[in-house]
Amino acid sequence: MEGGERFELVLEDAKTGAEWAIVVLYREFHPRILRYLRAQEPAEGEDLAAEAWLDAARNLRRFKGDERAFRRWIFTIARRRLIDFRRRRSRSVRALGVWLERGAPPDSDGAGAPALAASETEAALARIASLPSDQADVVLLRVIADLDVEDVARILGRKPGTVRVLQHRALHRLAEQLKREGHPVTR
Repeated sequence: MEGGERFELVLEDAKTGAEWAIVVLYREFHPRILRYLRAQEPAEGEDLAAEAWLDAARNLRRFKGDERAFRRWIFTIARRRLIDFRRRRSRSVRALGVWLERGAPPDSDGAGAPALAASETEAALARIASLPSDQADVVLLRVIADLDVEDVARILGRKPGTVRVLQHRALHRLAEQLKREGHPVTR
């Protein structure tokens, strides 16, 4: 979105429920939120993004800040929905273990398997998703959400130096992975 003044006007109207303003916010921020969540949970990205927007809509009137703060706020909500989903899923692991012991094929139709990357962007997101979760979070929030180190540190509850180290390690891992796959890597 261009210009802080324009964002403030859109935000104020969105807080009053003006549909056009909500659409502007959605169009501006949704694609990045969706890419972030799809990279983390390919099969659940759409649902998690919808949950994040519902939470944002419920709490929009209480939000205070500029466009940068809004981006940080909406990605914090998206990350919390992701964490909630993973907690729910981890509770289901015991049930899956019982099914496996009984010989039932897990996810036999493949619906829960990550989709094959159809484009370079999807392939890159798949590589990022293969990183340890803290490193993937940092890379996705820095690249897709376009947040700076300080904002990512706030969202993750980490120090900026830790975020920089996680980013460095993630990029090193990705470079090594690309080398193993035969892609040229420049530094």
